[in-house]
Amino acid sequence: MSKIGKKEIIIKEGVIVVLENDVVRATGPKGTMLFPLPKGIKINIENGKINVSQKKENDPETKALFGLTRAYVANIITGVSTGFERKLELIGVGYRAQASGSSLTLSVGFSHQVNFKAPEGVTFAVSENIITIFGADKVLVGNTAAKIRAIRPPEPYKGKGIKYVGEKIRRKAGKAAKAVGAK
Repeated sequence: MSKIGKKEIIIKEGVIVVLENDVVRATGPKGTMLFPLPKGIKINIENGKINVSQKKENDPETKALFGLTRAYVANIITGVSTGFERKLELIGVGYRAQASGSSLTLSVGFSHQVNFKAPEGVTFAVSENIITIFGADKVLVGNTAAKIRAIRPPEPYKGKGIKYVGEKIRRKAGKAAKAVGAK
């Protein structure tokens, strides 16, 4: 049995969680999110807490979905109450980003600017070469950050590109450094 699945979820203040027809609906200040329950998983909501369990104990089909369902429901509750954010950093001479409305314009060393349209429920903020991506859906925020990073991933020689804040880039020695070390 999953250790994560056994943990109970505490419903935060201002969030309403309802279970109807095997669909969990969470409503909060950041919006409404839905999660359809997988077969064989049941949820018990009472006294501001949610418990996730399997309908049949030690069922191999639902064993893998047990912890996943608990984590997903906890992420929905966090998303509608406080939301999620990912931060990206631009490194390079002349690399800039500008957020306008629901789009992001990047100047990252190409001959043209790259325009990135935000999916529904995601917003951007830019300050001093740091792009912050906000949203209620953790998966959508993470995927959007990964797509923006994929536009110009950091290269290993100079480290130029778009990287996550706090990400370590493994640097390689260039040809000149290798030639000096070979003697």
